[in-house]
Amino acid sequence: MSLDKPLVDDVGTEILALAARIFPICRSITGDGVRQTLREVGAHIDLELHEVATGTPVLDWTIPREWNIRDAWIKNARGEKIVDFNRSNLHVMSYSVPVRQRMSLAELKKHIYTLPDQPDLIPYRTSYYAENWAFCMPHRQFEALREETYEVSIDSSLTDGHLTYGEYFHKGETEDEFLLSAHVCHPSLANDNCSGIALLTHLAKRISGLRTRYSYRFLFAPGTIGAITWLARNEDRAHRIKHGLVVSMVGDGGGPTYKKSRRGNAEIDRAMIHSLNHSGLSPVIEDFYPYGYDERQYCSPGFNLPVGLFSRSKFGAIPEYHTSADNLDFIRPEALGESYRLINETIGAIEANATYLNTSPKGEPQLGKRGLYGAIGGDKDAAAANMAMLWILNQSDGTHSLLDIAERAKLPFAVVQRTAKLLSDHGLLKPA
Repeated sequence: MSLDKPLVDDVGTEILALAARIFPICRSITGDGVRQTLREVGAHIDLELHEVATGTPVLDWTIPREWNIRDAWIKNARGEKIVDFNRSNLHVMSYSVPVRQRMSLAELKKHIYTLPDQPDLIPYRTSYYAENWAFCMPHRQFEALREETYEVSIDSSLTDGHLTYGEYFHKGETEDEFLLSAHVCHPSLANDNCSGIALLTHLAKRISGLRTRYSYRFLFAPGTIGAITWLARNEDRAHRIKHGLVVSMVGDGGGPTYKKSRRGNAEIDRAMIHSLNHSGLSPVIEDFYPYGYDERQYCSPGFNLPVGLFSRSKFGAIPEYHTSADNLDFIRPEALGESYRLINETIGAIEANATYLNTSPKGEPQLGKRGLYGAIGGDKDAAAANMAMLWILNQSDGTHSLLDIAERAKLPFAVVQRTAKLLSDHGLLKPA
C-alpha cells in the first residue's frame, strides 16, 4: 500500500479540500452539526449512521440530551453586535443553554472566557455535562468592554434527542479488524479534528477499492461519549479488533507523534514506530497514559484493545490548540499527505506481515547461481536488498515475522517485503 510522492501530494490537496468544506460546521457531541458533517463524509464513502437516544445507558455513562444552536450574539448599548456566533462558532461555549437578557458588564464578565496569554485569540470551551452558558472572545476585546448595559442572546436548544455516529466497514478476507477512529465533536478547529475526519474519509475511500487481508472499520464519533457508546453497543465483537489507530491533528507541520497502545508492544505499535523511524522525519514516541483522545476508551482495562494515537503535534502542546488559531491556514496539504502516507505504510506493513521458512536452512544458500546477487542491481535499494536477503534467510525459521526481521535488521519494511517475495519466487522461502 505504498504511495509515490505525486499521489501523496494529490491526496493531501484532496484532504485539505474536504477539511475546508466541513470547517465552518458547528459540531458538538450531539446535534445537527454532527449529522451535517457525517453527510459530507457520506458523500465520499458508504457511511452508516447510528442514532442512540437520550437516556440510553452506555457502560457507566448515559446518552445526554441533544444540543443545537441557531444563533448567538452580544450587543452593546448602541445595539451593535460585538460578538457574533455567525462570525465564529467558537464564540459560544458548546452546550450553552438558551439565554436572552440584558445585564451589566460585571454580570456579563461572569459568562466570558478569554486567553490572557494569547489576547488576540478566541478560546474553545465546552460544558457538556453541567448546564451553563458562556461566550468566548479575544482578551484584548474583553479588556476594551465599557461599563454599560449589554444584551445577550443564545438561541439554542437542549432537548431529548440522539447521539449520532458514523461507521464505514470494509470486509476483508478475515473477520479480524483494523479500527481507525476520528472524533467529530469539535467545531471550527481545522487540525483538531477536521484534518483527522478528512484524512480517514479519503483513506476509507482508497481501501474500499482494495482486496485486503484484514477487515477495516472506520468510526467517526463524538469524543469520549461516542467511543464509549460504540464500545457499549459492540462489546461482544470488540475482540475482533487486532490493530487500531485514533487519528487526530494530522495537518500541521509538527511531529509526527505516536502514542503507544496500553499494551505497549502490540503489532500496531511496532509497525507504526518502524514506519516513523524510517520516515526521514523526527518522530516523537510516547508510552501510553490514560489521558488524551479516544485511545483511552479503547485501551481501558476491560477492553485493552491494541489502539494507538497518531498525530503530528501533540495535543495541548502547541499554542494553536483549542483556539481560533487552529484555522485553515494552520493546516497544509503536504503535512496531510505525509500523514496519510505514514498511516498507509503502517497498514501496508501489517497487511503484508508474514512468517516464512527458509527451504535451504543448512548453511547459506548460494545466491549467485540463482542470479539473486545483483537481481536488484542498479536500484538505489540494492545494497539494502542484498543485506535483507541474508537477514531473511537467516531469520526465517518459522518464528520470526517480516516485521521482526525489519526491526532487527534496521531496514525499511518495504525493502524486506520485496526481498522476501523475490526469495519466495526463487523457491528459497515458503510460508511457515
